[in-house]
Amino acid sequence: MQKMRAALAAAVGSVLAVAIAACGGSSNPVTPTGSPASGSSAPADTIVIGSANFQESTLLANIYAEALKAKDVKVSTKLNIGAREAYIPGLQDGSIDLIPEYSGVLLQYFDKNATAVSSDDVYQALQSALPANLIVLEQSQAQDKDSVTVTAATAGKYNLTSIADLTGHAGSLVFGGPPEFKTRPDGVPGLKRVYNVTFGQFRTLDAGGPLSVNALKNGQVDAADIFTTDPSIEKNNFVVLQDPKNLYTAQNVLPLINKAKASQTVTSALNAVSAKLDTTTLSELLARVYDKQDPNAVAKAWLAQVGLG
Repeated sequence: MQKMRAALAAAVGSVLAVAIAACGGSSNPVTPTGSPASGSSAPADTIVIGSANFQESTLLANIYAEALKAKDVKVSTKLNIGAREAYIPGLQDGSIDLIPEYSGVLLQYFDKNATAVSSDDVYQALQSALPANLIVLEQSQAQDKDSVTVTAATAGKYNLTSIADLTGHAGSLVFGGPPEFKTRPDGVPGLKRVYNVTFGQFRTLDAGGPLSVNALKNGQVDAADIFTTDPSIEKNNFVVLQDPKNLYTAQNVLPLINKAKASQTVTSALNAVSAKLDTTTLSELLARVYDKQDPNAVAKAWLAQVGLG
């Protein structure tokens, strides 16, 4: 067991190092604390598009980039920046202009007391919660939520169908997720507040990526934060526990952009993307990326297919 834990810790360290190195090549590198270093403002004639450090965000950033290029908008990208705590300051200081976001968690980032649950209510509340220099454009029908996911064996052993069923069992179980899950309102604190669920141990992994999937599959954790569009859920017969108390609110994909860069051309192009994107489509596109297809190629092919490329 000690060797298994040591191996997992080494793997986590390697992935984090790769993520930091990937960001370090940009003009707005991520510091070891996860905060973006001071970066110069984006050029006035260019939309600088960022992404978080997980594959779906990278895919969406490429979709936005290629949709804008199709309208002759000059763009550049800074991908795999890190978690929200790392890239939001970049949007606010102007070193990046645009990033794909998720309505519910973005609302909670800016308003920790938010109570909105439905797509429409979250979207309305979000527009009021944003800083003056940031706006969101139209939201898509595509949603991707965090989840508490277990293996079929664990679900059967403890008779789990919802997060509420973990009460009385979680104390002997290990939960895995990204480091920010320990402090975010819909992470460990939310599980305690909403469901009175406290896991016996939290193991730091990645943001719903291969470390989390493999740790769950191999029994290194008993439950994990896996994004609901992740094709590994179906592939591995994982069980996403139901969330009857709406800890995870509506999470519609939408563009978050510096207000000064939201020209009519940019707004129209990105709104057109949102109008075509739904959850099924997003899952299918993400499955191609998980199959080792290049995210930019996947983005271009889909945009051409729906007439936006």
